[in-house]
Amino acid sequence: MIVKSYGSWSSPVSTDMLTQDTVSFDQLQWGGDMLYWIETRPQEEGRNVIVRFDPRTQEIQDMTPPGFNARTRAHEYGGRAYVVHNGDIFFCNFPDQRLYRQIQGGKPEPITIDLPIRYADMIFDSVHHRIIAIREDHRLSDIQAMTTIVSINPEGDDCGTVLVSGHDFYSDPRLSPDGRQLTWLAWNHPQMPWDGTELWLADLSPEGHIIQPRRLQGSPNESIVQPIFSPTGVLTFISDKSGWWNLYQWVNDTAQPLYPMAADFAIPSWVFGITTYGYLTPDQIIAVYTENGSKHFGLIDIQTHNLTEIKTSYTYFSLPVTHNQRVAMIAGSWQEPAALVLWDENHREPEIIKHSQNMNMNSEDISVPSFLTFPTSHNQEAYMQFYLPKNHAFEGPSDEKPPLIVVCHGGPTSSGTPLFQLAMQYWTTRGFAVADIDYGGSSGYGRAYRQRLAGQWGVVDVEDCTQAALYLAEQGLVDGKRMVIRGGSAGGFTTLACLAFRDVFRAGASYYGVSDLGALARETHKFESRYMDSMVGPWPEAEAIYRARSPLFHAGQIHTPVIFFQGLDDKIVLPNQAEIMVEKLRKNHVPVAYIAFPEEGHGFSTGPQYQTCYRGRIIFL
Repeated sequence: MIVKSYGSWSSPVSTDMLTQDTVSFDQLQWGGDMLYWIETRPQEEGRNVIVRFDPRTQEIQDMTPPGFNARTRAHEYGGRAYVVHNGDIFFCNFPDQRLYRQIQGGKPEPITIDLPIRYADMIFDSVHHRIIAIREDHRLSDIQAMTTIVSINPEGDDCGTVLVSGHDFYSDPRLSPDGRQLTWLAWNHPQMPWDGTELWLADLSPEGHIIQPRRLQGSPNESIVQPIFSPTGVLTFISDKSGWWNLYQWVNDTAQPLYPMAADFAIPSWVFGITTYGYLTPDQIIAVYTENGSKHFGLIDIQTHNLTEIKTSYTYFSLPVTHNQRVAMIAGSWQEPAALVLWDENHREPEIIKHSQNMNMNSEDISVPSFLTFPTSHNQEAYMQFYLPKNHAFEGPSDEKPPLIVVCHGGPTSSGTPLFQLAMQYWTTRGFAVADIDYGGSSGYGRAYRQRLAGQWGVVDVEDCTQAALYLAEQGLVDGKRMVIRGGSAGGFTTLACLAFRDVFRAGASYYGVSDLGALARETHKFESRYMDSMVGPWPEAEAIYRARSPLFHAGQIHTPVIFFQGLDDKIVLPNQAEIMVEKLRKNHVPVAYIAFPEEGHGFSTGPQYQTCYRGRIIFL
C-alpha cells in the first residue's frame, strides 16, 4: 500500500464513469401486466424515454421514439408525465408541452393544440373514456399560471375541460375502482405541499361531472399526500397531523390511523406522482418509510394493524407500485447503485429488472458512510452521513488528517440518500472525506425537524453545516484547515451563506444556487413564489431580513475561492443569481470561476455537463 497525502490519491473512478452507461429511473406504473417507467439518459442529452418491461418474456423495450422527450414542466420540476391505457401511451412532450397519443407503439401524434399550457399527473378514466390531468395554464401569466384539474378527450382536444378550479394548486387526482368518485389534493399560497394541503372527494355523474365536492381533511398545518383508493374503494392517504407522515383510511367520515409510528411514510412532493405505498391485496399495504435516517420496506396488515419489515440486502427503496400481488420499485444499497426490481411474498430478495449503472468497482475501494448525530445550536442535534477516504492502493500519512467536503442538499427539504453513489466515491477514492448533512429542515425526521427552517432559512442550515464540519474536526476525523463546502439550488444558497457568514471553509462550489433571496421572491416560478414566506418572511414586508441573509449583499465577507455552475435555461433560480455574485467577487479580487451551460435548466441532465462539473471541481479544489 502506498503512503500518499490525502486528496492526491490515484482514483479508479474517472469523470467519464459518472455518466457512462448510466440512466436514472422514475415514474413507475403498471399498464395491465406490463411495467412502464421513465429513464433519463445523460448520453442522449438528458432525454426522458418511456420504457416497457414484460415480466413473462423478460423483454425490455423503449417506447418513446427518437425526437420525443417524455417530460412535463408543470411546477417546473414535473413528474408523472405519462399514463398508459390498454397499451396506448399518453405523454407530455418536453419541447412543446403538448399531450401526445402513441397507439400500441406507433408514432406519437399530438392530441392537444399548441398553447402555453402544461399537463401532469395524468390518469385514465375508463368509465368516461377520458384523461384526467393537472393543467397549468400560462396564457395569462407565466409567473402565476392558473392551475386546474381538467378532463381531456384522448381522441383529440384543444386543451381540456375544467373539472375543478378555485385553488392555487392541485395534485393527485385519483379515481375509485368503480369510477364513481374522484379524490384530489388542493392548497393555496403561501403553503407548500409539505406544509399544508386539503383532501377533497367528489362523486361523478354518469356523464363524468363533479357532484358534491367536499373537503374531508387538511389545513395549512397538516400535510396530506398521496390519496388513493383501495381495491375495495376505501380512500387511503398519508397525513402528518401526528407529527409524522403516517397512513390513514377514511372510514365512517373519520381518518383512521393504520399504523401510528415515529417514522415518515412519505417524502416532500416536489414532483407529481410520487408513490411510497400501494395495496398488495385489499387487506395489505406495502410501504417504504424512513426511520432514524434509514429507509425501510414493510408490509402493513390492515386487519391486525401490524407492520412487518421485509428484510433484504438493500438499504434504499423508492417509488413502489403494485399489481397482482407484486411490487416494482427502485432499490439499492451502499455497495451497489439503484436498480429496478420486482418483489413478491414468495421471494425474500427482489428480482432485478435493470441496473441504473454498470458499476465495475473493487469493493475494497467503496466507502460506506457512518450515520452520525452531532450537536448544533440551541442544544439541538442534527444528522449526517459521513464517508471516510477509502482506496485499497493508498493510505494517508500517520500525521495527516483528510480534507473534508461538506455536501448541502437541495430543497431544502431533501435529505441524504442511503445508496451507493459513484459521485461520492469519486472523492473518497481520491482521499477526501465527505459529509452529507441532513441539516434542520431535512425530511425523514418528522414535521418538527422539517419545520426548524420556519423563518430560519439561512440561519439553521448554515449553523448545522458549519457545526457538522467543526464536530468532525474536533473528533480528529478531518483536517480542520482543509474543509470545503458545496451544494445545489437551496444547497447552493447555504454554501454561499456559509462562506459569507462563517470563517470555516476554505473554498466553495455553488450549483444553480441562490445569492439574493429578494430576487428569488420576485422572479421565481409560481410553485415556489411564496415558499420563502414561511422560511424567511413575507415579501416585501421582511425585505430587511432578506437582505441580511443574502450572500450577495455580504459578498465583501467572502475571501475564499468559489466556483459557480449554472444552467442558462433555469426558470427556478435565474442565471442572474450566479452572474451578479460572480461579478461582485471578481471586483473584490476573490478567485472565482463561472461555468454556464446554455441548454441546461435547474439541474444538469446531460453527460458532458455533469462531467464538466466534476472536472471543474477537482481542479478548483
